[in-house]
Amino acid sequence: MTRPWNFSAGPSALPLEVLEQAAAEMTDWQGSGMSVMEMSHRGKHFTQIRDEAVADLRELLSVPQDFEILFMQGGATAENAIVPMNLIGRNNAGKADYILSGSWSNKSYKEAQRYGDIAVAASSGSDERIEDLQQSPWTWFPSPDTWKVRPDAAYLHLCSNETIGGVEFNDWPDLADLGAPDVPLVVDASSHFLSRPIDFSKVGMIYAGAQKNAGPAGVTVVVVRKDLIGHALPICPSAFDYANVAQAGSMFNTPPTYAIYIAGLVFKWLKRRGGIAAVEAENIRKAEALYGFLDRSEFYQNAVHPSVRSRMNVPFFLKDESLNSRFLSEADARGLLQLKGHKSVGGMRASIYNAVPFEGVQALITFLQEFERQHG
Repeated sequence: MTRPWNFSAGPSALPLEVLEQAAAEMTDWQGSGMSVMEMSHRGKHFTQIRDEAVADLRELLSVPQDFEILFMQGGATAENAIVPMNLIGRNNAGKADYILSGSWSNKSYKEAQRYGDIAVAASSGSDERIEDLQQSPWTWFPSPDTWKVRPDAAYLHLCSNETIGGVEFNDWPDLADLGAPDVPLVVDASSHFLSRPIDFSKVGMIYAGAQKNAGPAGVTVVVVRKDLIGHALPICPSAFDYANVAQAGSMFNTPPTYAIYIAGLVFKWLKRRGGIAAVEAENIRKAEALYGFLDRSEFYQNAVHPSVRSRMNVPFFLKDESLNSRFLSEADARGLLQLKGHKSVGGMRASIYNAVPFEGVQALITFLQEFERQHG
């Protein structure tokens, strides 16, 4: 039976090959006689799984050796607190700056206010004219030349892909050019992690909930420069202190073993597909096809500024929103699942992560065309 196409924003589609391998190994991992879920996290079998996952991720993203790769828990939402508790104590100023570009960066900013002097360096949360187009809030990304970064901030935080609003920004500046050479950039890359290369020369830390492109919910990937570790506030729980997690090889406490195992299978799947460069090329192809159709249509609308449209999360609205329920019902019947937009903004959203092939995007476009012909 043909599987439906899953456009969920997260937890999202996993590669079928990965699911099939996990199913085959469910009761007996490689002759061990145990399921991965039954293994001691300190035994030789799981240690092998963890070590291979770290090595494969480092290879995929060309992570420099002066960065630690940590597997943590709590998702990106927990990192909203864990980041300031670990980094804001880097200097005596107790300051951190945030770029606001949508729902998730706003949540990060509000949580960080519990831990120090937190300022907004730039925001797209108001109407401004960009390239002679009047843009609505959260449909564009502030240009780096407008950022006001305090030179004594412990870090600058941004969300590089806003899952809800469909805004993606990957042209990260060198903060030295903004008068803040000692301020590391911290990036929540959850919803486009592993979809494109990362220039680690421009960042001090990347974090990502795995449940978009890297695996199932339950594990959070943290890639942090080693010199940023070891400055945790006294109130930071020991299990969330990056120094403790790094020293223990991500096993300070019992880690999410099965989620790490599945993430490791995803990393190997990405390597078999040709690595991040090949995956990015396919993601560009998928995004161009879907946005190209939406731009030619007068029945569907996408409000995000073209220069910062997300390759991963494509929100769109029907011109006649009274048709929303019918659209979703007919889409489900065609095997096009989880297209409903986030409850905070409404409309529709197609998340076309790595595991959604071009054929799935083609099937969606065909349905969009047919629905427009019937109801336009």
